[in-house]
Amino acid sequence: MLIRDIRATPVFTAGDKTHLRELLHPKDEPACTNRCSIAHAFLGPGEVSLPHRLKTSSETYYILAGRGEMHIDGEEAEVCEGQAVYIPPGAVQWIENTGPGDLVILAVVDPAWREGDEEVFPSSP
Repeated sequence: MLIRDIRATPVFTAGDKTHLRELLHPKDEPACTNRCSIAHAFLGPGEVSLPHRLKTSSETYYILAGRGEMHIDGEEAEVCEGQAVYIPPGAVQWIENTGPGDLVILAVVDPAWREGDEEVFPSSP
């Protein structure tokens, strides 16, 4: 049985400036045979992730708490708790926290996130 506890998972700042806890990644868990990776991410009030894209993986954000503005390939939309956002492979995306508390996201990447698949831009491309 494989169980990961978010309270025992260290936080780090990802290349796109989101604060992240990697909950499940096949590279770290030999018993895990699924294709996706799952991470818990958050941005504090006023924080914005850097524009980035995954070249070959899709990403799905499930908003656990807070509200923000999602940007995907020139489109933008308000997002809030309880919503899921699909980000196709190759799409340039970033999210900004527009609420008074943390914007908390469960991020699912399929196939699993790889450093060489991600391209981060210092500002809007």
